[in-house]
Amino acid sequence: MSTVDAFPLGASTTLAELARDPHPRLARLRADEPVSWLPELSGWLVTRRDLALDVMRDSATFTVDDLRFSTAQVVGPSMLSLDGAAHTRHREPFAAPFRPREVHDGFAAFIERETDRLITALEPSGAAELRRTFAGPLAVAVVTEALGLAGATTDTVLAWYDAIVRSVSAITEGLEAGPAGAAAYAELRAAVEATVADRHASSLLVSAAGRLTPPEVASNAAVLMFGGIETTEAMITNALLHLLGDPGQLALVRADPTLLDGAVEESLRLEPGAAVVDRYATRDTVLGPAAVRRGDLVTVSLTGANRDPAVFPDPDRFDVRRGNARLQLAFAHGPHHCLAAHLARLETRIALQRLLERLPALRLDPERPAAPHGLVFRKPSSLHVRW
Repeated sequence: MSTVDAFPLGASTTLAELARDPHPRLARLRADEPVSWLPELSGWLVTRRDLALDVMRDSATFTVDDLRFSTAQVVGPSMLSLDGAAHTRHREPFAAPFRPREVHDGFAAFIERETDRLITALEPSGAAELRRTFAGPLAVAVVTEALGLAGATTDTVLAWYDAIVRSVSAITEGLEAGPAGAAAYAELRAAVEATVADRHASSLLVSAAGRLTPPEVASNAAVLMFGGIETTEAMITNALLHLLGDPGQLALVRADPTLLDGAVEESLRLEPGAAVVDRYATRDTVLGPAAVRRGDLVTVSLTGANRDPAVFPDPDRFDVRRGNARLQLAFAHGPHHCLAAHLARLETRIALQRLLERLPALRLDPERPAAPHGLVFRKPSSLHVRW
């Protein structure tokens, strides 16, 4: 029996479907083939939450440390693409500033100022596209502040980010990356080295430089930049879409602002900005119904795991009062749990709070509907609103 015969749902699953509207297909896979072979993926897709946790917790069997890992091909080894002792050595120097208290003390005031500045610029118009004029600029500003790169403006950081993301995406799709990503990374690395050389600089990179080489500091700075912009922009945009798209839930939050945290967690559960994480099997193993071979790609669908009805009753419903929403896996799990999850949450909560306070008539533009899209990173291409 072939792999295709054994996993017929996977054989008929297309990547285009998963990018466009994945939830019906993921529900079928989760119920009938929770670890399924997808020929278009040339790998396994894991959709059940308990099995997703098994993969993400066991870095000895399911590793990121593989030559196929696209980000490492552009920026070199980093906390994102290493496991075991090497991963710990790369991650630990950056951990302290992203603990909850340090995040609040170090970033809350800046996020509030930047959020208010962006809203003030938008307010007179009465309408806007919030992904590019609000969520994206806020995410870039916070990353720029966090990294504290010498001589780097938000525009510079965004240009580096765009070029590096295009290169990573090209490699993921089996295409030539081109020179732009490498050139952007070279500029980023030079800025990191200049920052580290200035011992008076206020940057988390300076403290990390005492334990990592300059290339290692630069590769991890690129990872922090990528995660801080891409996933946080998506997190804010998706949360606005969910909240503004459900008048009943929005009314609950307006009446009781303490429900805002629940709204953020529910949005993360329903539509994580990073839809999947990739691992590679280091040995032959059994995962659910699947006999996984050494070297196989094992892709965890965070989107699928987050709607597992065994954990989240009525999983397709947006419920700001859901008691266990924080069990969502949008920030992954295990050794590679998102380092800056607390910062992303703080950023999103302040952004939503300020928008709802200052633009009380904020609503989606009914003439320009929005929906998340994307195979790996999911968010609306645009989010048009009025107030």
